[in-house]
Amino acid sequence: MAKVSVAQSVEQQPYKTYILEDETTNSRVAVIPERGGIVLTWFLGDLEVLYLDRERFADPALSIRGGVPILFPICGNMPEDTYQVDSQTYKLGQHGFARNLPWTVTSQEDGETASLTVELSADASTLSSYPFEFRVRYTYVVQGNSLEIRQVYHNGSDRPMPFSFGFHPYFYVGDKSQLSFEIPATEWQDKASGETRSFSGAFDFNEPELDMALYPLSGQVATVTDGARSCKLILEYDRCFSTLVFWTLNGKDFYCLEPWSAPRNAINTGKNLSTLAPGESLETSVKMTVERI
Repeated sequence: MAKVSVAQSVEQQPYKTYILEDETTNSRVAVIPERGGIVLTWFLGDLEVLYLDRERFADPALSIRGGVPILFPICGNMPEDTYQVDSQTYKLGQHGFARNLPWTVTSQEDGETASLTVELSADASTLSSYPFEFRVRYTYVVQGNSLEIRQVYHNGSDRPMPFSFGFHPYFYVGDKSQLSFEIPATEWQDKASGETRSFSGAFDFNEPELDMALYPLSGQVATVTDGARSCKLILEYDRCFSTLVFWTLNGKDFYCLEPWSAPRNAINTGKNLSTLAPGESLETSVKMTVERI
């Protein structure tokens, strides 16, 4: 049996929190629509799947470092945060605005799965930085030991709408040296230098920071095995996700493995950029599964 319940924020903040639970696996996912539609926490029994910096979360002025932040209508950053549409210049901050805005709950369901649907639409504030009448709808689905994010992107404008989209999940880890990876990529691009280098499947966690865009991808599944905690993460994503970004900081108990539809600055370069015709929609999905080993 799976169910959805509503509670005060699990972090004792004044936000309505939707709890999606699967009783058969004791999987429990907390979603806060008001704070960027974010999946804030995920527990599988006593196993903490997602990392959360609770001090940053307590400050609404700061971006949330933890959970599963949403990236839309861009992924990553752009030079001087600027881009052009029809000879007009616009500004967008890193990862776009969706992670900072309140989302609206449109439906919830109990039964074999627990699901919650949230929606974000264009308004005066978004049109000033992104001149398109978009509508984005996500359905979070908890079933067994999996969390699926079903997505619909819609262009309500009278002209083609360029965009990229993705997620920035923070996965909890205690000992990074006990992680092993299977990622369907043989190259990565360094954020700082822009250089493309070969990827052997391992990461140097002695570096102060790792920020690596892995593409092209040869498959739609990536796995991370955590030997210290005896669990395995399986990340599945549709073909429209062209890039996996790996990010971590030395001394912090997280790593991020982020499915992006396009690399950073795609709205300027056009690389793997998605474009919807007027009235057109795109449906896609990302699924995270945690197995105990």
